[in-house]
Amino acid sequence: MEKKKALVIGAGLAGMSAAIRLHADGYQVQVLEKNSNVGGKLNQRKGKGFTFDTGPSILTMPWVLEQLFSSVHRRVEDYIPIERIEPQWRTFFEDGVQLDVTSDLPNLISEMKKVENGSAKSITELINYAENMYELCMKSFYKYSLADLKDLKKHHTLKDLLAMDPMSTVAEGTKKRLNNPHLEQLFNFFVMYVGSNPYQAPAILNQLIYVQLGLGIHYVTGGMYNIAVGMKRLMDELRVDVKVNAPVDHLVLDGKAVTGAVTEDGTYYKADVVVSNLEAIPAYRNLVPKNQAKKEAKKLNKTFMPSVSGLVLLLGVDRKFENLKHHNFFFSENPEKEFHDIFEKGIPSDDPTVYIGISARSDDTQAPPGKDNLFVLTHVPPLKEGDHGRFDWDQYREIVLDKLERMGMTGLRESIEFEYRFTPEDLEELYGPNGGSIYGVASDRKKNSGFKIPAKSELYENLYFVGGSTHPGGGVPMVTLSGQLTADLIRQNQPVEV
Repeated sequence: MEKKKALVIGAGLAGMSAAIRLHADGYQVQVLEKNSNVGGKLNQRKGKGFTFDTGPSILTMPWVLEQLFSSVHRRVEDYIPIERIEPQWRTFFEDGVQLDVTSDLPNLISEMKKVENGSAKSITELINYAENMYELCMKSFYKYSLADLKDLKKHHTLKDLLAMDPMSTVAEGTKKRLNNPHLEQLFNFFVMYVGSNPYQAPAILNQLIYVQLGLGIHYVTGGMYNIAVGMKRLMDELRVDVKVNAPVDHLVLDGKAVTGAVTEDGTYYKADVVVSNLEAIPAYRNLVPKNQAKKEAKKLNKTFMPSVSGLVLLLGVDRKFENLKHHNFFFSENPEKEFHDIFEKGIPSDDPTVYIGISARSDDTQAPPGKDNLFVLTHVPPLKEGDHGRFDWDQYREIVLDKLERMGMTGLRESIEFEYRFTPEDLEELYGPNGGSIYGVASDRKKNSGFKIPAKSELYENLYFVGGSTHPGGGVPMVTLSGQLTADLIRQNQPVEV
């Protein structure tokens, strides 16, 4: 009997994860990728001896990758060399305070005592609160593809649901336990792993504090892009066909059912199930030539706003900035104003928080001797209609560099030997996310209660979504998990007969 066919549009981490799992479930899988290589936003660029990961630079929850590889009877460590990073972050504040974040509790407490005497009790309480949230999520959030509160309630008692602190935001949850501006700003920023506003996101996302401090943060030897390389190697072994340079022009419909897709060169790929790694809203806007789909995109956009985008500067510099670690955060002076600018006003903040990743700190293959490879990321609003070209990114680059030089990176400008950048417009054009968003859909307690766009299309049969816009959200582990959870949903709805 001929195998059922699954078509995956997009070879980002979520698309590749779904492809591996669908193969394990008995489907014949075809992957179509519009760019010339796999990985999506997780990619790599090289120049003048420097190597840069262009997307995610921090790996958390490596168990998600372990789970994926074990689903096809492989060991992740044979494909992806993962190592733990300590200290996790070095953080810099405008008033000169510098704090290192570490998973070693005694060291973390002594760091926090620089700004708050009673920090031992408050930090321990915060970590316990975050761990309880994480354990609750392991029962549901990380186990099933959830579409709404009704789905969540299937897996939890009322006591569980109340323990998720549903009436609080992330910032309210940290304030209750810390009540210290430096520590609140630092721990509130963990929610930027999923590109959301701590003053709007539901408190359940404070679990990310435990995800980092309890489970650790990790790096992949040779660069984070080796996650994509390892997954592609696995797909080659499984004989999952991946076509690159194969942009999809449109989905093919038979009434309400999606029956496949046509690429720009006119080739038709028939399928029993189609999985879109292109986010749901752009997929409805661009791949379905029907008014109904455009209306659905408009409706979804009201509830599921895109997460932040970013200005990314890849800087190869002729020296080592010795005071920096692998992961560094230069915080804004006024976080409430920063988040208000980005999320409410829809403008880049004039005093942003700047992240700098230097993978050469952990891996000397990433930069020439005595030099640094700086991955500089500043979060900016996603693009709205008519925003293309609205912001002067040359000018914003100067604001970012001014801030870094002011906060201790003296001589940064004159040290630059290699430079490349990605703007929100570039991200949108390359990978198709809504408004150039980096993390899919923003979690907002009032608008979507932290839920994402349902993985199963509510408009068409046989159509499913994976990636940051669907459950469980953005970031390496979340999108990789979305591929697995959506595959579970497909197995439940459209099982392959063995």
